[in-house]
Amino acid sequence: MTDTSVRIGSHLIGTDNPVYVIGEIGLNHNGDVEIAKRLIDVAADAGAQAVKFQKRTPAISTPEHMKNTPRQTPWGEMTYLEYRYRVEFDRDQYVELGDHATMRGLDWFASPWDVPSVDFLEDLNVCAYKVASASVTDSELLEAMRATGKPVILSTGMSTMDQIDRAAAALDGSPLVMLHATSTYPLPAEEANLRMIGTLRERFAGVPIGYSGHEPGLQISLAAVALGAVAVERHITLDRTMWGSDHAASLEPQGLQHLVRDIRIIEQAMGDGVKRVFPGELAPLKKLRRVEA
Repeated sequence: MTDTSVRIGSHLIGTDNPVYVIGEIGLNHNGDVEIAKRLIDVAADAGAQAVKFQKRTPAISTPEHMKNTPRQTPWGEMTYLEYRYRVEFDRDQYVELGDHATMRGLDWFASPWDVPSVDFLEDLNVCAYKVASASVTDSELLEAMRATGKPVILSTGMSTMDQIDRAAAALDGSPLVMLHATSTYPLPAEEANLRMIGTLRERFAGVPIGYSGHEPGLQISLAAVALGAVAVERHITLDRTMWGSDHAASLEPQGLQHLVRDIRIIEQAMGDGVKRVFPGELAPLKKLRRVEA
């Protein structure tokens, strides 16, 4: 079954195109623009095609029961709401980061966690939107993304099939890419459920299906590509021991380099499924085959 390619930035995402590799910076910048720039460089140097951030209006997107929860941070103890504000970038900072990503040849976009964040990102003219797994059931947010007319990447972690169906319906009319995901950090192999890639491809005919991974290594992401994932998103970090909730499930620079390298090898190795005798087999054939057909 062939999907319909979706254009994001300067790249086409779909079966007949190179796997679209997204370096998910998320909050691994810890509110520091220079760390964020270094992570953009990590993605570019590894050969990824895009970087992704997360954009929140903390007063709206932070659950009420979490707002006053104490949090120990590198900047001292503060409420969870204060922490969320501490790690948000403002418009000027995003302009600086977007320019840096563009200069490094990368697409850049973000997961908005609330409607004002969609407006914020639209003002910056991002090339696409990402629906975080936590936002699959937020119909108001999905409608705001759909209304922009931009491509939307939908992660499917922590969601039932019915919830995914409703989200896809809410995004009807948007150029859509769907990512299989399991939102366990870090992800154990027994929860990866990679056969869902095929299930989603059959259920959402024509929609490019990729994979968003939170496992500590590379094997599961590479298996996803062999199973047909046309995009792979992985969290990236400068150092997995840094402070923050996502670093342990992220790839360090060398890990991302190896991931992209191995994805490109798998792409070459998949072939077209047509049996033929390759030129490299001719010498062994002549040497070893005793009985001709």
